[in-house]
Amino acid sequence: MASNEMLGNMGRGMIAGVVGTVAMTVSERLEMAMSGREASKVPGQVGAHLLPDHDPNSPSDVERLNSPVHWAHGISMGALRGALDVAGLRGPKASAVHFALLWGGDAVLYRALGIADVPWRWEIDELASDILHKGVYAAVTGTVYDAL
Repeated sequence: MASNEMLGNMGRGMIAGVVGTVAMTVSERLEMAMSGREASKVPGQVGAHLLPDHDPNSPSDVERLNSPVHWAHGISMGALRGALDVAGLRGPKASAVHFALLWGGDAVLYRALGIADVPWRWEIDELASDILHKGVYAAVTGTVYDAL
């Protein structure tokens, strides 16, 4: 596949990632309204760990980075969906692999940064919520990607 086609697929994936991030954000807001759970601060914590001149122990840094990192992560992970197409994966199979790579990669990153324990030690409601919302993201991103 020519590099222009690969870039096109990854760009299409990023567009689909925008829509997937909207869907995930809506599902999170609905779940939080029903469960009473507060919004996750994990995106802001990740950003504060990875970006220079930010402190993961600073509530203001974490708060300021939370939404931008959430959106940047969702959009950039859409490019991964495009890369899966380049590798020959399409449709529901690609969405399942996308979910597994996204969820597994995030769990490894959170552990490596000291933000979260290994997933099998998470509270069941925390684990279920994370799987649900990243599943919504992967399904919607994949559906939009395939439609584009």
